[in-house]
Amino acid sequence: IAGVVNPPAAKKYCYWTYNRNPANPEDWMAKAAQHEGSWWTDWQNWVGRRAGGKVDARKPGDGKLKVIGPAPGEYVKVSLS
Repeated sequence: IAGVVNPPAAKKYCYWTYNRNPANPEDWMAKAAQHEGSWWTDWQNWVGRRAGGKVDARKPGDGKLKVIGPAPGEYVKVSLS
């Protein structure tokens, strides 16, 4: 499973941070700090400080958007083979 979708509890991956934006990626990587674990928890904390309060999910069909079909959606059932 890719690190981007692996849950934080798996503790299989690491990530890097650097607060500057150098001209090339090699300089960024050379100066970035490596952190063990998932970036998910840091991202969740970052978003949480900026996102405002939680709101209830809308009900399908309320408002201007019409329901086009039941979840998970017809595209999920399409086979490309």
